[in-house]
This record gives sequence, structure tokens and C-alpha cells, in this order.
Amino acid sequence: MEDRIQKAVEFFKSGYNCSQSVVAAFADMYGFTQEQALRMSASFGGGIGRMRETCGAACGLFLVAGLETGATEATDREGKAANYAVVQELAAEFKKRNGSLICGELLGLKKTEPIVSLPEERTNQYYTKRPCAKMVEEAARIWVEYLEKRSK
Repeated sequence: MEDRIQKAVEFFKSGYNCSQSVVAAFADMYGFTQEQALRMSASFGGGIGRMRETCGAACGLFLVAGLETGATEATDREGKAANYAVVQELAAEFKKRNGSLICGELLGLKKTEPIVSLPEERTNQYYTKRPCAKMVEEAARIWVEYLEKRSK
């Protein structure tokens, strides 16, 4: 499973957003193609549509949690509750390791900075100043640890 963590980081470093990187690294486990994974998670990058809200890597983590534990029946209150409990556990772990779930806080941005839709160019400077690769790695690692703990 360590290879999936590295795969997530490689996706990010090749230009995919944080959410896409996490989801694509695990998609085949849930019967999705890489293209499907990239499309279903595309909108969550940059803190959801680059609005700097919930970290995209965390969103990717929660998306795969839904693929693993999500309820499929509208009236399945216990199933929904079980999935929400998993997401809350994962969110708490992500926040513990990284200090926040909020993209803007993780990036050290001021709330007054304007929201723009155009992503930054991926340069060496981008990767040096942004903790996003670390967030992707942590999200993927948290998911691997969850799966390993669950299989015991």
C-alpha cells in the first residue's frame, strides 16, 4: 500500500490537483478508471474550486471513504451514520497531523486575498512554497492506515 501513497504524490507532482491525486491513487480498488477518478475529483482541488475552503487532499480522502463505506440506500440511517463517523475520524486525524482542514490556513493565506480560478503554474518555486504535496501524502497515508487497521 506504500506504493499508493507514492502514486498519489506522483500524480500531484505531475500536475493533477490535490484531490485528484488522492482519488486516482485508489480508484482502481473501487472499480473506477483513472479518467473517471480524475473527473469525479476535479472540482475539489484548491480547497474546492480553488476557493481555499476544505483542503482538496482531505476532500479526496473523504471521497474514497465514501467509496469504501458510503450508504447506498436512502433510508439507511445506520449506514449513513457509520460513514459520517469514518469521515469524522479521518478529518480529525488529518487536522491533528496538519493543523487544519482549511486550504487557506494550510497555505498561510490571508482571508482578504482574492479568489481566482486560474491555478498557479507548477514550477519548482510552486512546489517549494506550497505544502500541498505533503497534504496529498498525508491524506493517502491516513487512508492506507485506515484500510490496514480495518483489515486486522
